[in-house]
Amino acid sequence: MEKRRVVVTGLGTVNPLGKTVEEYFNALDAGVSGAAPITRFDATEFNTRFACEVKDFDPLQYIDRKEARKMDRYCQFAVVAADQAVTDAAIDLEKIDKSRVGVIIGSGVGGIETMTNDVTDFVVNGSHPRFSPFLIPKMIADIAAGFVSIKYGFMGPNFATVSACASSSHAIHCAYDLILLDEADMIVTGGAEAAVTIPGVGGFNSAKALSTRNDDPKTASRPFDKDRDGFVLGEGAGILVLEEYEHAKARGAKIYAELKGCGISADAYHITAPHPEGLGAKAAMTTALKRAGVKPEDVDYINVHGTSTHLGDIAELIAIKEVFGEAAYKLNISSTKSMTGHLLGAAGAVEAMACIHAINSGIIPPTINHFTDDPEIDPKLNLTFNTPQKRDVKVALSNTFGFGGHNSTMILAKMED
Repeated sequence: MEKRRVVVTGLGTVNPLGKTVEEYFNALDAGVSGAAPITRFDATEFNTRFACEVKDFDPLQYIDRKEARKMDRYCQFAVVAADQAVTDAAIDLEKIDKSRVGVIIGSGVGGIETMTNDVTDFVVNGSHPRFSPFLIPKMIADIAAGFVSIKYGFMGPNFATVSACASSSHAIHCAYDLILLDEADMIVTGGAEAAVTIPGVGGFNSAKALSTRNDDPKTASRPFDKDRDGFVLGEGAGILVLEEYEHAKARGAKIYAELKGCGISADAYHITAPHPEGLGAKAAMTTALKRAGVKPEDVDYINVHGTSTHLGDIAELIAIKEVFGEAAYKLNISSTKSMTGHLLGAAGAVEAMACIHAINSGIIPPTINHFTDDPEIDPKLNLTFNTPQKRDVKVALSNTFGFGGHNSTMILAKMED
């Protein structure tokens, strides 16, 4: 049987750089930082008092008030981004077979803000707790996929993936495989997160994971810089419409790129730290290249996980050099987390979109905030520091890794018949 092909026909996002795909891509090209002082709660007493929040987000501009009340912020992000993606894909809801359209949306923690607020109310109310009847559905990580499915009547595969920062990449991987297996013709997929909350910031602070550069938030996320001191917490959603190629062609769909292959692995090493030799990252990239039928020398751009942590940045580059050999010195590498911050469960989808933008625009987004070279990092690698670079990108690779040792790689390519 001839192998089915999977293409991207719709994009949608709400993230710290913009509330539309166009705003996001323009900000990437301009090298804009989304970091600023936290507004979601009083962070005065926290070690970190800044984050990459979605600015001026009013869910009532997009969602009916009654429905919005049933959703945590992360779910609102997902629903808005999914609406953008479905609209962008020009899906005729009257003509498609909805039983062949699925929804798979990942999230690292789901409705953490809702849980925080209701538990706080319980503590304040003492012996008279008044939990919201929407607490459970607002909290659970799968509800974003449920809402999108219900809104459009999509009755294909429907679930969530939860694998920390790899959640949305795993969602996309699952969607890719299900389309290849002929269990769906289209899947709305990606991830959403809204963890800029008291426990989110407090917990990552306690784990020594966040930057504490409160005096200059916009330069705090500095992947591969000698003075990096942790990641910057972000929030938002990224949603893609994946579609079987012949199905897309038959309905005259616009095609952004082809998803050529995915790879997943585990470090089996530590709950928060990466394997120091990057063994899990190496395995995920190797599998993705094999499944895609792509040689290392064919890759033009890698959007790295690149969180701005000391151990993580080093381990990923070690893995890249192992997998790509001499070809590692001929490609562009960048971390868009230097601009967006770390969107946790939404990171993989938002960064896959950055790869798609590079493929279609010929512009490599930069790794901003580079000030001092790290002597532990090979200076011959092109990490696209501070300024975007022009390049014909035919093949791009995106890495996302999560606490627990979860690794995911996807390979996107310029569409060719």
